[in-house]
Amino acid sequence: MPSPANNHDVLTSVSTMLTPIERLRVDAAGEGLYQALHRDSVEDVIRDLKERGAAAVLMSVSRCSYEETGSRLASMVREFPRIPAVALLTELEPQTPQTVLALGQSGVQTLIDVRQPAGWRELRNILMVDRATDIQRLALALLTADLVGVPVDCWRFFEVLFRCSPQVSTVRLLARRLDVLPSTLMSRFFRARLPAPKRYLAMARLTRAASLFENPGLSVANVSNHLDYSSPQSFGRHVRTVLHTTAVDFRHRYDGEGMLHRFREELVLPFLPVLRTLTPLSGPPGWLPARGLHTPVSSRPQIG
Repeated sequence: MPSPANNHDVLTSVSTMLTPIERLRVDAAGEGLYQALHRDSVEDVIRDLKERGAAAVLMSVSRCSYEETGSRLASMVREFPRIPAVALLTELEPQTPQTVLALGQSGVQTLIDVRQPAGWRELRNILMVDRATDIQRLALALLTADLVGVPVDCWRFFEVLFRCSPQVSTVRLLARRLDVLPSTLMSRFFRARLPAPKRYLAMARLTRAASLFENPGLSVANVSNHLDYSSPQSFGRHVRTVLHTTAVDFRHRYDGEGMLHRFREELVLPFLPVLRTLTPLSGPPGWLPARGLHTPVSSRPQIG
């Protein structure tokens, strides 16, 4: 059974520059896995990265002329280093070697040859790696080690913090994802003398923001839009309230890993004894050993 953290996932957006035939094949290969945003210029692709939150770029070797693989594409790769740029090869043409070389010189490091079925599988794997950003994977890996021994539903709380979509911006929405009443969630943290769930959510969102800022091409307005703040000013107020600094200073001081370190240092590590007994949801008690989730023998359903 999928965890509640995955029930409301939205499709990853991939910005493309492809031939008409390639568009059809890419759409068919990614049905239900990603949404392809088909564009006709590098400028349109850059707009997707800034305004639509595209998680990857797919460039057709057949569509890329030498001019298009020049300075503008190189600038795009440089401005968005955390967003994978993939070249798609569907057929060999006289200009293919020169185009592939130009793509490599522009910074495109991955070439997928889909002339064989295995190529399409490789493309799907690259575009859909866990449907999670680097910072999400890092956060869950570190928290798995930090939170050894916590009850299962305590782990679910932290897992959802970093797996939920940017639209989960309030405790009410977070509680809905966790299938618990907001008042129940808040009262259990209060009784345990832990920081409020609102604080955990705010710091997790700023960890994601710091990771986005690692792409120099994203402005404060772009990041605030990706994370579903009402405006750049609202994002700035949130940063000032939570961290007592400006959005510009926040961008300069923290990358994703640095903000994740602060999240753990302030909200996790000092409270480990309490977290190991915290059951903030309605799920059964359990624990999280180093190598995965387990349920105590006494709480397993009996057969017969």
